[in-house]
Amino acid sequence: LTLPQFVQLMDNFVGEDISVPTVKRLTAFIKREYKQTEEEKIKQRERVHRMSHVAQRKHLLEALFEKWDSKACGSLDLEEVIAVLSTFKGHKGKEALMKAKEELCSRYPQLSKVGKLSPKAFQIFLELIASKFTGNEDETMDNLVSFLTTSVEQSHIKSLQSSARRKWLQDIQKVAETSGTNMEPVYKAVIKALYQDMEAHGNNKTISAYIALLEENQLSPEQGQVLLRYVACTADNAPYILNRVLHRDMKGISFAAIDQGKPIYVPRVQHHGNIHFWSSDDHEEEKKGSLLVLPLHDAHWRVFGVLGLDTLRDQSHTSIFLTHEITFYEGVCHAFSKAYHHICMRENVLQVAVTALDWLYPRTPSIHAVTTYMVEPGTDKNYALCKMITTDNTGQKEIHRSPIVLLREENLLRDYLFKCTDSSEVTLTSIYGEHHIAVPLHDLSRQTLGIFDISISQHKKLPPQEQKDLQKMLKMAQAACSEILQRSLEEREPTQVLEAERVTNVRHAGILFHRFMLQELRECV
Repeated sequence: LTLPQFVQLMDNFVGEDISVPTVKRLTAFIKREYKQTEEEKIKQRERVHRMSHVAQRKHLLEALFEKWDSKACGSLDLEEVIAVLSTFKGHKGKEALMKAKEELCSRYPQLSKVGKLSPKAFQIFLELIASKFTGNEDETMDNLVSFLTTSVEQSHIKSLQSSARRKWLQDIQKVAETSGTNMEPVYKAVIKALYQDMEAHGNNKTISAYIALLEENQLSPEQGQVLLRYVACTADNAPYILNRVLHRDMKGISFAAIDQGKPIYVPRVQHHGNIHFWSSDDHEEEKKGSLLVLPLHDAHWRVFGVLGLDTLRDQSHTSIFLTHEITFYEGVCHAFSKAYHHICMRENVLQVAVTALDWLYPRTPSIHAVTTYMVEPGTDKNYALCKMITTDNTGQKEIHRSPIVLLREENLLRDYLFKCTDSSEVTLTSIYGEHHIAVPLHDLSRQTLGIFDISISQHKKLPPQEQKDLQKMLKMAQAACSEILQRSLEEREPTQVLEAERVTNVRHAGILFHRFMLQELRECV
């Protein structure tokens, strides 16, 4: 138990109306009766040492990846990494490297096609290499990291350029973490990052940019099973392309970039012959400039859209995109993908919450209201709670697309919510005679992801059957949320059990709740 968890456990155990002398007697009893054997002490020290070592190695690997990724593109070239690693420990090292590569490509089939290592895949690759040597695996891993750290060098100018670019990419992720389920701020952050880089490293050429996402083509499938919808763009392009759709049978290179999974660059659009121009201000033969289309990949390297940039509005008509710029735009794609899927994950978790509450309310008339919060990250305890769903005593729900933000210092009466977040444990309290049960939803590391704040009005506890149904709902909601988070990891493909999961899209994450409910029912029969 962590300190907040221990305090919360004791708080729940003693309740609200206990006297100070009783608390003192309980404290004295625990001090007197709690004993730890020498073996337990040794195991605890070993566990703490192991956790510290793993955390330190993770930090070193992240620093190594950043140093190697000097162009801030968010991935490393697989063959370049192999070339450097091939000199580690001679012939034995090469054997270990080839076995690890084979295993890695088996785990990530798309790697053979794209040839790029994400930070997670890079870490797994090094762990696989270390596992192929005899002897102490931890020691081999430390030697491997040390070898790579000294092997990877970069100039001071490159370092300054990459640190500025990395900050702009991090800003995209920060916006995603503080925008609830609203994608608009993320789109604006992407456009801002492109403009900042163009001003700093792109000779101030004039660019236009857009983001288009793949959708199922339900209205005209004869034009292709999927279409591209333009969801965001620079202001100059908005009148022409925002919310427009591009089909496979139309002119353009976007679907070629999607099919190939690689950027397509056209230095002179006037000589290409297969560019789709949305603006009709000029004749096609009079349009001049460069066009770059980059595919957007998810964590499994599947394409879900494109990022496009052009210089058609640049007056020089000779502006081109340089290699270091294109590499940075790949980093923008990676940052946007992380941000986009983070918001999709939050939407899915909220969909699970809505479905769970729909199931719960008819069965628990004693529940007065339920408020659902999501945790917005911050430094240490300076996080915020975002009120996302409010449910009244009739089961009527209000979903807050622009969430109401609660800060600890401004909400003393809601401090029990922050205690629940800190301890990641159930918290019980009473405010002006109204009893509350705050229940955390955990992420995969058992940190608090969200909270159900359940008001049971004047009741001190729920009737037995209602309590049982509440516990069942919370168990299924947690299982469904864990499944959603697992799906976002690179090493796990979705597990589909119900037929409905195969024919619906990510917006129907609530089906997961019913799937786990059905699985439990099957186990009980």
